[in-house]
Amino acid sequence: MARRALELGLGDELGDADWAVQTASMLVVSLGEGSKKNDSSKAEAVAMALYNPLIQQSRVITRDDFDAGKRFPSMYPLITEAEVPAVVFFPISAMDDKQLSELSRERLLALSLEEMRAIRDAFSDESFLQRRESAGLARDISDVELEMLAQTWSEHCKHKIFQAEIEYDDGSGSAITIDGLFKQFIKQTTDDLTPRRPDLRSVFHDDSGVVDFDEDYVICFKAETHNSPSALDPYGGAITGIVGVNRDIMGTGKGARPIFNTNVLCFGHPDTQQSSIPKGLLHPRTVMRGVHEGIVDGGNQSGIPTVGGAFLFDESYLGKPLVFCGTGGIMPRIINGEESWVQHVDAGDLAVMLGGRIGKDGIHGATFSSLALDEDSPTSAVQIGDPITQRKMLDFLQEARDLGLYKGITDNGAGGLSSSLGEMAELSGGIRIDLDKAPLKYRGLAAWEIWVSESQERMSLSVEQARLNEFLDLARRRNVEATVVGEFTDSGVVELRHDGETVGLLPLDFVHDGVPRMKLRAR
Repeated sequence: MARRALELGLGDELGDADWAVQTASMLVVSLGEGSKKNDSSKAEAVAMALYNPLIQQSRVITRDDFDAGKRFPSMYPLITEAEVPAVVFFPISAMDDKQLSELSRERLLALSLEEMRAIRDAFSDESFLQRRESAGLARDISDVELEMLAQTWSEHCKHKIFQAEIEYDDGSGSAITIDGLFKQFIKQTTDDLTPRRPDLRSVFHDDSGVVDFDEDYVICFKAETHNSPSALDPYGGAITGIVGVNRDIMGTGKGARPIFNTNVLCFGHPDTQQSSIPKGLLHPRTVMRGVHEGIVDGGNQSGIPTVGGAFLFDESYLGKPLVFCGTGGIMPRIINGEESWVQHVDAGDLAVMLGGRIGKDGIHGATFSSLALDEDSPTSAVQIGDPITQRKMLDFLQEARDLGLYKGITDNGAGGLSSSLGEMAELSGGIRIDLDKAPLKYRGLAAWEIWVSESQERMSLSVEQARLNEFLDLARRRNVEATVVGEFTDSGVVELRHDGETVGLLPLDFVHDGVPRMKLRAR
C-alpha cells in the first residue's frame, strides 16, 4: 500500500528499485524529580510495557544524546538486504538418528524421528538418486526440499493426530482399534448423513464446505484457530486469522465471496497481576487489545462485517489464547455452465501467483503451529497482514472468475507457494517452478524462504495459456499484481529451480503420502 501511495503521489511507477518503508513512533518520557540525569532505566521499563519485542524494536536515548543530534533513523537497521543465501544441502542418507533429530530441531521442522527416517530412506533409494543426478541435482537433500516436506507433513497441514491409528483401552480389559478419529467419527458421520443430505455439495476436500442455499446460490463456511501466532503477536495473529479464513472462502471451488465473519475468543483474566505472569508471556489485556484490533482491521478494512461471536476468560488461556475465526461466503450454483464448486488444474496450465509479495514474515507458520509455544518460538512465523490488498484481489477474482480467465484456485496456506502449488499439482500430476520469478517484498530471501513463506493476501491459480494475456491485462487494470511462476505438468514430481539451477526434485506421491502414519495408545 505504501508503494502504491508513493506511485500515485509521484505520478510514476517505482519499478523494481531497492526501497523499503519502515515506521516508528517517538515518545518523550519525563522521569520526574529526584531521578538521576540521563538515567535511562525508567524509560526502558516504560518501553517494555508499550511494545512487543517479538515483532518490534525499541531504542532509548537520553536528553543529552538528543540535544547532541542523535536521532532514531540512524539507530535502526534497514530491512533491504542484498545478499541471497546459497542453497544448503544435507547428507541425510548418511545421518544417524541423533543427527536426524538435531536437524529437525535446529531447523524448526517439527518432524519426529520416524518421519526423519522416512526422508532418509527415500534419499537412499538408488533409482530416485539416479533421477536426481540426471536432473543435475546432488544426491543430498536441499534445504528447499527439506522445508517443503516439513511444511506438508506438519501437524497443522496433515492433522496427524486425527489421522493416527489408536489402540484404545475402554477400561473393559480389551483394546479397540480406532482407524483415525477423523475418518471413523467425523468424516464417517457426515458420510452416513449424506444420503439424507442432498444439499451437501463439497465436503472435506476444498478450502471450505459448500452447501445449497437456494435454487441459484450455494453457501460456504470455514473456521480455524490462530492461537499460536496470536500469542506471539496478538494484532498480527488475529488479523491474519480473519483474512486467512476470508481467503479460504475465496479459494473454494471457482471462487466464492466472503460476506460475514464470526469469532470466539478466549483469554486469561484481564485483572491478572503482572507479577504472576511467567516470563515471556504477554499480559491478557495486551493480548485481548491486540486481538480485538486485528479483528476490526482485518474484517472492516475488507468490508466484511463480524456478525457473531463470544468471549471467555479463564486462567488456562494465560499461556496461549484461543482465537477461533470463521467466515461465511456465497457463490452462484452455476458459473460458465459448470457447477461452481468444481475447479480444474491440467498439465500445461500456467502457475500464477496473485496478490501480496513474498517476505520473511510467515515463515515456518505450519511447523511452528505444530509445536508447543515457548520463549524461543520464532517471530517470523507471524505474517504481516494487508486486508486492503486482499480486498482488491477479491474484487479482481470475482470479475476474472465470471469471465472464465482461470481454471483452478487456492490460497497460500501455512506453507505459502509450497502449500498452494504443491496441493494443486496433485490435480495435474506435477509442477515445475522457477523461484526467481516470484515477486519479493525485498531482497535477501533464500530459495527455501521464497517457497514456504506464507502471506494471507496471496492466492495461487492455474491459468490456461490461451487466456493468460487477458488475465494479466485485467490484473494490471485492477492494480493487482499477478506473476507466472511456473507450469503444471504430469511428470509426477515437484521440480524447483533457483538462480538457473535445479534445487528440488521430489516425487509428488512422497510429498503428499510419504509421511508415516502415527500410532497412539489411549485409555
